[in-house]
Amino acid sequence: MATAHASIALDATPDEVWQRIGGFGSLPDWLPYIPESALSEGGRIRTLANPGGEAIVERLLAYDDAARSYSYAILQAPFPVTGYRSTLRVHEAQGGARVEWSGEFTPAGVSDEEASGLFGGIYRDGLAALAQAFRAGA
Repeated sequence: MATAHASIALDATPDEVWQRIGGFGSLPDWLPYIPESALSEGGRIRTLANPGGEAIVERLLAYDDAARSYSYAILQAPFPVTGYRSTLRVHEAQGGARVEWSGEFTPAGVSDEEASGLFGGIYRDGLAALAQAFRAGA
């Protein structure tokens, strides 16, 4: 099993950050890689489109509004992994909030390092875009 992790400190309250990223269908609001999201099955399934128009289908596994976290699994995607599970959470940090995004998965046809690098890059780029949105006041 391979893993990836990224985190970032933001100059915003944890509640402000969670308001932006805490909805299971909110990825297009802050993650440039995902321009489209549609919820189904009562909000438990999200179907995403990447910039190339490829579908990514994910299932919500756990949601804890009070703890500001949710976990999900990929059901279908153009990624070279199986068994993908990920958690996105917002913590209180000195002077603001810390966002952590982590995942574990089994590489399929690529090395652990390649799979970890792919998701680590998505996580880092997404969190950097989130930070930029807060700096811009968006």
